[in-house]
Amino acid sequence: MKDFLKNNGILILIIAVLLSLITAVVSLTFGGFVNPFANVANVLATPFRNGIHAFVEWSEGVYSDAFEREQLIQELEQLRQENAELRRQAREGEANSRENERLRDLLGLKNLRPDFQFQEATVTARGSSNWSATLTLNVGSAQDVAQGNCVVDRYGNLVGIISSAGLNWSTVTTVVDVDLEMGALNARTDSAAIAEGDFALMGQGRLKLSFLPQGEQLLSGDTILTSGLQSGGTAEYPSGLVIGYVEAVRSDESGMSDYAILTPATKLEELEQVFVIKSFEMVEK
Repeated sequence: MKDFLKNNGILILIIAVLLSLITAVVSLTFGGFVNPFANVANVLATPFRNGIHAFVEWSEGVYSDAFEREQLIQELEQLRQENAELRRQAREGEANSRENERLRDLLGLKNLRPDFQFQEATVTARGSSNWSATLTLNVGSAQDVAQGNCVVDRYGNLVGIISSAGLNWSTVTTVVDVDLEMGALNARTDSAAIAEGDFALMGQGRLKLSFLPQGEQLLSGDTILTSGLQSGGTAEYPSGLVIGYVEAVRSDESGMSDYAILTPATKLEELEQVFVIKSFEMVEK
């Protein structure tokens, strides 16, 4: 080994100088001194670093999307709750408005007939068949509601008559029911007649005005009121309640007498709240 170095020392020195020069040139070319082993290691590690960097960026993107999606879900749920609350408030406001309107109408009716003692009631059921047309109310004898009481809507239009009353319920025979029969007056002519239910008309939501006076000339739209008496004159009802309006005049099958078809003043199918007249003063006609 010593002999090799002795004999070739100059050559080795020249080679070392050349390697140093080459390394210096390479370092200057690439902006610094390069460690060959470090360079090889970095070349091999770069794809892994790039992969790790891409995976980190993808993970951050997925997390960010998931976080934003969760935020959107929470905001949507909050908007749904706020919308439901606004709808509830709107329903309450509408219900309060309807209630205030009913009370204003009732106040007007009370001012018109201060003798009426009312019991407010809610319609809880409707009975309709070929033989009857009734309403069930949530008031009864516990509220001093009794058979024979008249029932009106908020405008004072006749709904019907209480036909039976339990402790906390009552049944109304409506104006179109075949069992209803009561004295009536034509508001225009003040002539008397009988308002009664009719099998053929009940399904149409209509009733009949019969026993018209001889020569009575009814006009379409004539207002028909309660006279205050039942058909036989044995029972007393409040007078002046609007029963309905003349829709048409017909002749019976014999052709000997006429009758009128009445459209009820109240809208039976829309009633939710009604008022039972528990007491009143008779007004002579």
